[in-house]
Amino acid sequence: MMVHIRRFNQSDWPEVREIYQLGIETGNATLEPVVPSYEKWISSGDPACTFVAYTGQKESILGWSRIAPASTRKVYEGVAEVSVYVHPSQTGKGIGGLLLEKLIHASEQQGYWTLTAGILVENHSSIALHKRYGFKELGVREKIGSLNGKWRDVLLLERRSRVVHWTPF
Repeated sequence: MMVHIRRFNQSDWPEVREIYQLGIETGNATLEPVVPSYEKWISSGDPACTFVAYTGQKESILGWSRIAPASTRKVYEGVAEVSVYVHPSQTGKGIGGLLLEKLIHASEQQGYWTLTAGILVENHSSIALHKRYGFKELGVREKIGSLNGKWRDVLLLERRSRVVHWTPF
């Protein structure tokens, strides 16, 4: 199976939304209880760093990745949070790595010097994926959010670019 990565476009939203929903249903992908609206989802991320993995002539979406700037404040310019979701039927095939690799490269082209990831501690495969791509553990945020009435711990990871260097404004 040949997997391709390209920028997200609005026509991808139904499949991206489905993959997001399937991630929510695992209970270990996010603390979000529902998929946000398209408008909210697209406005919170960086379009230059929002990608889909696909295969075939029909372009079936296998997964997606994106970054969302950490803050609108000038002092956090160049810092963003990473999201990577792969359809459950496609896990273990290297798709998450392809998406994350593309995302890192694109983020550096856009001037991001620090990427962060907050991953539920039970999501071992996502933690391993991020570590393979240079993310380092910063610590665990204990009982930082509640999902379905249960407090959850989130591992905070960070990756500093070797290409883009922070310069004070």
